[in-house]
Amino acid sequence: MNIRHWALVGALKKGLVDMLPLSMAVLPWGILFGSLAVQRGFSWLEAQMFSAIIFGGAVQIITVELIADNTSVLTVLFSAFIISSRHFLYGLSLRDRLSVKPLRWRLGLGFLLTDELFALSGDRRAYTNRFRLYYALGAGGSFYLAWNLWTFIGIVAGESLPDLSELGLDFAIAAIFLALIIPEIKTIATLVAVLVAGLSSIAFSLWGFELGLVCAALTGMCSGFCVLKLGAKV
Repeated sequence: MNIRHWALVGALKKGLVDMLPLSMAVLPWGILFGSLAVQRGFSWLEAQMFSAIIFGGAVQIITVELIADNTSVLTVLFSAFIISSRHFLYGLSLRDRLSVKPLRWRLGLGFLLTDELFALSGDRRAYTNRFRLYYALGAGGSFYLAWNLWTFIGIVAGESLPDLSELGLDFAIAAIFLALIIPEIKTIATLVAVLVAGLSSIAFSLWGFELGLVCAALTGMCSGFCVLKLGAKV
């Protein structure tokens, strides 16, 4: 290989290494999903395809739980849509940098654009040249492979071990999102949105409200927006 090829391989490796801590952090989460899916009546293939096609931890777990609880199809689809809608915002924020790239890059990186990859995309130089694209591919691709591997381990464990949700592995979900969210709390509006969403989700959960998570997210966003507008008028 020539020097350019070695540089591209180096960018792939750098993306993999930078994403490695987050890939390892979702290990309990992936194992939890895999075991949860088979214990809720899904086949091993259905559980694995969840991760291979949907590739979104939060929406996968919530969808499996809702289906297992015989929730209406409309509620399942609406919940999945709202939870996944943040990826639309991720795409909008990166549109200017990715819109000029070939379709294969836009489709590939769009599919790999998880919360974790978006957290690595804050650098103003992200996606600006071929090496940066390969860096993102290495980061997002390695995370995709890791997530599917952890899911498979969870599927195997779920068929031979008791309910893993009783071990508290679901805390990994909250821990990862806290690690991603806290560094982004840089304004009062963002802080208000996070606090209101968190408190609302607890209240709706205690109330037993079926769409509690969705409503908590919407309440938090509206609260943050209102604070932002009030601040602009002061």
